[in-house]
Amino acid sequence: MDLIAFSKESRSPTEAKRRPVLRPAPTDHDLTVIIPAYNEEKRLPWTLKQIVSFMDQWGVDYRLLVADDGSSDGTAALAEKFSPRCSTLRLTPQGGKGRAIRAGMLHATGRVLCFTDADLPFQLSAIKEGYRLITKGECEVVFGARDLPGAAHLAPRRLTRRLATFAFREIVRRLISREVTDTQCGLKLFSRRAAWEIFSRATIDGFAFDAEVVLLTHRLGLSFRRIPVTLVNELSSSLSVWRSALPMLCDVLRLWLRDRLRRTVPEPQVVLLMAEAEEHRAA
Repeated sequence: MDLIAFSKESRSPTEAKRRPVLRPAPTDHDLTVIIPAYNEEKRLPWTLKQIVSFMDQWGVDYRLLVADDGSSDGTAALAEKFSPRCSTLRLTPQGGKGRAIRAGMLHATGRVLCFTDADLPFQLSAIKEGYRLITKGECEVVFGARDLPGAAHLAPRRLTRRLATFAFREIVRRLISREVTDTQCGLKLFSRRAAWEIFSRATIDGFAFDAEVVLLTHRLGLSFRRIPVTLVNELSSSLSVWRSALPMLCDVLRLWLRDRLRRTVPEPQVVLLMAEAEEHRAA
């Protein structure tokens, strides 16, 4: 898969390396669902089964891409054995959820790209609605939101997580976006063009990558919609409120400061994904 090409107009190989041209691979299906995963061997089979069942009933031409973030268990082997429509992108060493999703987005070849968490926290009907909005040309980015009328919480939430979510949401609202007030909702969809424009510029590897995605959506002038989601479980174990809060806050502050100082859209970065990741597809 040719993700990186160098400008033919450059006068020398040295100059060519300074003038990269990013080129996504051609699209070959309707929808790619990307699932970031770290040591999800026990939970992932149920998740893949639920998504495959939903997609098959829907009838859309889809692919599932598990972005394995350096797991030490059998996570990477599960997807490639599960279905011909499933594949695994193996990333080593562990680099964070943001890096896993960024790699998945730049590797995926669907016309619409989506990511959701490995614990499948939201009803899958939201994916169908987001897909409809993008394919009908109503927007290029869809953000799931837990704070809109019509959103529902069917799973109990720990008090500490509710408080941490509220505090982080207020900080992000003041520093990043007053329009997208639930940046951390783990369900987002993108047109292929929007995904490439955003994720070729994204740099945050940790959990605060969502805030950067929202900020880049604004800075690039991409049209977006927010849709309500229904939270059906909150089993995510990879995010520890106390362990992750400070790094997330620091990432958001650095992002805000960088944006204030630069005030321009960053240039796309050369991401030599094939050097750091190996894609394994089912035979």
